[in-house]
Amino acid sequence: MLTARTNLLRILHLASPALPIGAFHFSQGLEYAVDAGWVQDEAGSLTWIAGVARHGIGTLDLPILLRLHRAASAGDDDSLQRWDRFLLAARETEELRAEDRHMGSALARILRELGVMDSSLNEPPGYARMFAVACAGWNITESEAMQAYSWAWAENQVLAAVKLVPLGQSAGQRLLHALVPVLENIGTQALAIEDEDIGACVITQGLASARHEYQYTRLFKS
Repeated sequence: MLTARTNLLRILHLASPALPIGAFHFSQGLEYAVDAGWVQDEAGSLTWIAGVARHGIGTLDLPILLRLHRAASAGDDDSLQRWDRFLLAARETEELRAEDRHMGSALARILRELGVMDSSLNEPPGYARMFAVACAGWNITESEAMQAYSWAWAENQVLAAVKLVPLGQSAGQRLLHALVPVLENIGTQALAIEDEDIGACVITQGLASARHEYQYTRLFKS
C-alpha cells in the first residue's frame, strides 16, 4: 500500500529533470523567440512562458492529461489511444510532434523497466499518455498529476531560458517562483474545461517552432 509520503516521492520522480526522457533537448520554440529578439530578458521570458502556460498547457495539455488519467485508471485503452492521438494532432509543427513521441517513447521504456506497464504499444505513445499511465499506476491523483506535469514543463522552459537569453540562476529561480500561481490557476481551470472546448491558442509559439525547424544554428531540437 502506497503512503502519502511514497506518493510524493513518486511525483518528484516523475517531475524530476533527471528523468532520462530527453526533455532538456527541447525549447518548444523558445530558442527561435530568443534568436528573433521576441524574448530578450527575464521579464520577456516570464511573459512568454506564462502565456504558453495559460493558452496552451492549461487549455490543451492539462485537460487531455486529466482524461488520459481517468482512462488509465479505468483501464480504458480505447480512450487512452483516442486522447493520445487528439493531443498529437493538436501539435502545430513537426518538431512539437516529434518531441511528444520522443519523450513518450522514452518514458514508456522507463515504465516497462520499472514494472508499471508490461505491454508494448502498437504506435509511439505521446508523453502525456505515458505520464498519465505512470500516475494512475502509482495512485497519484489527477490533480497532483496535473501539478507535476505543469511543473516539469515550466522547469524545462525556465532552464531553456536560462541557457538561451541568457539569464542567471537567481533569475531562473525568480521565474519559477512567479510561475507557481500561474500553474495553480491553469490546473484549477483545466478541471472545468469541456471536451469541445479543449484546444490551444499559442500562435506565436507555433510560428517560432515552425521557423526553428530552419534556424541556422541551434542548441535545442525544438
